[in-house]
Amino acid sequence: MDKYEILKTYFGYDSFRDGQEELIDSLLRGRDVLGVMPTGAGKSLCYQVPALLMEGITLVISPLISLMKDQVRALNSAGIHAAYLNSSLTPGQYRKALDYARMGRYPIIYVAPERLTTEEFLDFARNAPISMISVDEAHCVSQWGQDFRPSYLKIARFIDKLPRRPVLGAFTATATREVQDDIVRMLELQSPRVLTAGFNRPNLYFSVQTPRDRYAVVKNYLQTHQEESGIIYCLTRKTVEEVCERLREDGFLATRYHAGLKDEERQRNQDDFIYDRSPVMVATNAFGMGIDKSNVRFVIHYQMPKNMESYYQEAGRAGRDGEPAECILLYGGQDVITNQFFIEHGQDNEELDAVSRALVQEQDRERLKKMTFYCFTNECLREYILRYFGEYGEGYCGNCLNCLTQFETVDVTEIARSLIDCVRSCGQRYGINVLIDTIHGARTAKIRQYRMNENPQYGAWSKEPAYRLRQILNYLLLKGYLQTTNDEYFLVKLTEKSRGGLAGEERLLMKLAREQEQLPKEKRSRKRKGKAAAGLSGVEFTEEAQRLFDKLRALRTEIAREEQVPPYIVFSDKTLVLMSVQRPKNKKEMLAVSGVGAFKYEKYGERFLKCLEKNG
Repeated sequence: MDKYEILKTYFGYDSFRDGQEELIDSLLRGRDVLGVMPTGAGKSLCYQVPALLMEGITLVISPLISLMKDQVRALNSAGIHAAYLNSSLTPGQYRKALDYARMGRYPIIYVAPERLTTEEFLDFARNAPISMISVDEAHCVSQWGQDFRPSYLKIARFIDKLPRRPVLGAFTATATREVQDDIVRMLELQSPRVLTAGFNRPNLYFSVQTPRDRYAVVKNYLQTHQEESGIIYCLTRKTVEEVCERLREDGFLATRYHAGLKDEERQRNQDDFIYDRSPVMVATNAFGMGIDKSNVRFVIHYQMPKNMESYYQEAGRAGRDGEPAECILLYGGQDVITNQFFIEHGQDNEELDAVSRALVQEQDRERLKKMTFYCFTNECLREYILRYFGEYGEGYCGNCLNCLTQFETVDVTEIARSLIDCVRSCGQRYGINVLIDTIHGARTAKIRQYRMNENPQYGAWSKEPAYRLRQILNYLLLKGYLQTTNDEYFLVKLTEKSRGGLAGEERLLMKLAREQEQLPKEKRSRKRKGKAAAGLSGVEFTEEAQRLFDKLRALRTEIAREEQVPPYIVFSDKTLVLMSVQRPKNKKEMLAVSGVGAFKYEKYGERFLKCLEKNG
């Protein structure tokens, strides 16, 4: 078979996505590669296809047990023999898997980085025909990345111990230019083909909201999206527990995931989510890396994460099937303080020396600022994300909250001058809340204690809503007129741009929403017609197609229970939508549906054809 036959037979696709074929061809020619491809772009195929064409074994180095299990389960379901080697196996199971590997049973083996330096695995690797090594989640090798794992530093030393250097591929969803350079250097890639597939995911809708009651927003959203699966990310274990408990009390099928749970419960809860028994997962960032659940229709960040890399990776777990999905971030000022605490007291970089740790913390603080600015901007949210990763869009995407909100340009020069003067006259000693309370004229004990009621700007804008004053102060931070200190206090300071104030005729214009209500009423629900059909360009998803889709989905659930696999392993939502629209009547027509390969047709094709015939 050639690469196209493998693509269709095992994975059910007729053509490669952008970037995939170029990386596959490079690996087949024996050239190292670095692929930076957003979640859902098909990174796995870039090493799985060449692995089936090469002689010998492909080792896939992967950071999480759940990631390996998910990938191996999907490969085995597609008719490809694969295995994983990690701490979840008993000693007997581990040795048996190695024995099968020595016999050449597995063309693809997933392995945890910690296993690379054990004598048993090294003995196997030195005597096995290893043709390729693929490093998944390669950003973990960089201490400048958002998820540095010291165990990844062992990869290059492991490769040096092999009798023959295999071709090496590195793949990640999010990596700035600095992190890409670090990956090439730390993994010792040799003249690699570096390909960035682009970070734009047009099917994702982005929204930032600053609600007074975050739980009420989540509850209302779930009530209008009851049949959909999604993830709610929280910063702390305590918040995960509180939100999950309240959702269950309100009748939602929700489960939870964080590092404080026992392994058995984490695995059980993860399975409940993957198998759609609990369609809503409430979790910390400990959940999700490598979870290939294609029908996640929404990701809600209950609190702001610590950097854009983490946010985009977590948000990107929505809509992996290419269908419309929503990414909603609920922001509050306390989120900044919580993240700052994690940066100052985190345990992620214990293996670094004091100087390196200080440098990493400084960079983490800077990335936190840029994450915070994302929550402030009134410009296109997608454009902000793309610029962060070094790309540029058109400035208007039409599929984010800011692009769908009606703004008006307002002259905020006088308020800005008052804020800058307030910072100067108080000696640059206070944070955002004190400054806002001062110019708003708040009569609090803290204002009296700090004697800010004696400040010349006290009460200067008492008739202006406090939220609007905060928006303008955030805008001054975003535009560099003010800055905050990189410490736990976040004191507001002047910059070179503002030391002279807003001088002379200089005017400061700002886009502001016409109402405090950010989302226009007609856009508030964003309820989709049909399950996911809007992503199928040029196809009308009728009520009849929706009815047929529901029948196909029920059959998929039945098969998934019989085989004890997640429903999306059988067929993705997108494939079911195509079946319900195209209505294939025979094997040839069924194999023409994207996502239906020869192996899966042999397993499931006849049952789906009968379902289509019966309900068509």
